[in-house]
Amino acid sequence: MTMKETGHNFWSGRRVTVTGGSGFLGKRVVNRLLQAGCDDIFVPRSAEYDLRETGDISKMLQDAQPDIIIHLAAVVGGIGANSMYPGTFFYDNAIMGVQLIEQSRQFGIEKFVCVGTVCSYPKFAPVPFSERDLWNGYPEETNAPYGLAKKMLLVQLQAYREQYGFRSVYLIPVNLYGPGDNFDPQSSHVIPALIRKFVEARNSNTTQIVAWGTGEASREFLYVDDAARAIVLAAEKGDRPDPINLGVGNEIKIKDLVHIIKQLTDFQGDVVWDTTKPDGQPRRKLDTSLAKSHIGFTANTSFKTGLRNTISWYERSR
Repeated sequence: MTMKETGHNFWSGRRVTVTGGSGFLGKRVVNRLLQAGCDDIFVPRSAEYDLRETGDISKMLQDAQPDIIIHLAAVVGGIGANSMYPGTFFYDNAIMGVQLIEQSRQFGIEKFVCVGTVCSYPKFAPVPFSERDLWNGYPEETNAPYGLAKKMLLVQLQAYREQYGFRSVYLIPVNLYGPGDNFDPQSSHVIPALIRKFVEARNSNTTQIVAWGTGEASREFLYVDDAARAIVLAAEKGDRPDPINLGVGNEIKIKDLVHIIKQLTDFQGDVVWDTTKPDGQPRRKLDTSLAKSHIGFTANTSFKTGLRNTISWYERSR
């Protein structure tokens, strides 16, 4: 395929495939594409296309005939899930991405947008995390298999750009949150896990909840709608071998996060810290300057607004 004329609207006439497009982030990306004027979006369903299988990937490409692929499909979870299923997290994420990129190259797509993970960063990377420090150490152990699997896709895209001229952009978002998140206690990330704990404890008049770790670790959180906007901007404007961080540029300690969610859910009991549980990576805060300069992205949802929206959604959905 050849590069299409952008004309008045970049997305007009372009066929876009969004893997994982029915998921938490994917639904937002699809909606954002529609708002941007893209009217030919293909969302492969896992029941019909198992992206771990080469034959299913080939069938998907033939059915969708995409110009651009936005690869969001992933097996994800919190510290507990990563610790319990490290082999699954490594294999499924690596095999999906490696085979999809290779077949996309053979198919001749215009651009491949790959969404990685902040878990790829070294455990003790200098703060704020800069894209140039991505290889400066080993990831935090509890989610290293997942982080390294996603990181290998960056290596593949860089190698394919060099050898084949394959155009791509690789994005590294921080932890996402928002309405529609995964609230399953066995696999959820920290914000939905805490919201569920506090709401259930409040509603059952429980006097305390248990939080994992010491509360001293810090995290950065990006509202899911902001992330979707960044991904669509990157699909339109991004084209570089090196990764681009997506975040807000601010970190918060888990103990402070717990305090805010406790207030917003109106829980009156106590918080007990289970220090036998892991904290995970000590700190996470991204340098987001490249996202601003290269694709024109700055997050604009305040943290408390995003948390209120997420809590309200969970209360309604229950």
